Amino acid sequence: MKTTAKKNQKTGLSSRSEQLSTENRPEIDFALRRANRALETEKLLALLRSDAPRFFEVAEVVGKWVWIQFSDKQPSTITRVLSEFGFHWNNTRQAWQHPCGTIRKERATFDPRKRYRSYFAADAKSI
Repeated sequence: MKTTAKKNQKTGLSSRSEQLSTENRPEIDFALRRANRALETEKLLALLRSDAPRFFEVAEVVGKWVWIQFSDKQPSTITRVLSEFGFHWNNTRQAWQHPCGTIRKERATFDPRKRYRSYFAADAKSI
């Protein structure tokens, strides 16, 4: 069946290249990101508690790593801040993760929450 729509008709939807444009994204301070990725767990949690208390409230410590999960997609301003704190997005686990200076060469094939101690930082008595 033929369509009667014109090829150059503007539908209001962005083209793929317009969707991927970095024009409106806030810039990430990569020097700060590199420095923060080397922070140990306790130092990262102290930084989150003082500079980003809302992130500290939802931060989950899994082994030596810190994970932050949200129920929905966050705006680019939030993802920029998380990135500058040294977090990266793990698409498999749908979580922002910080390695706290311990970077594995291979990916874990198991659920780290089941193997390592896991707790929410805000629930811990002393950090």
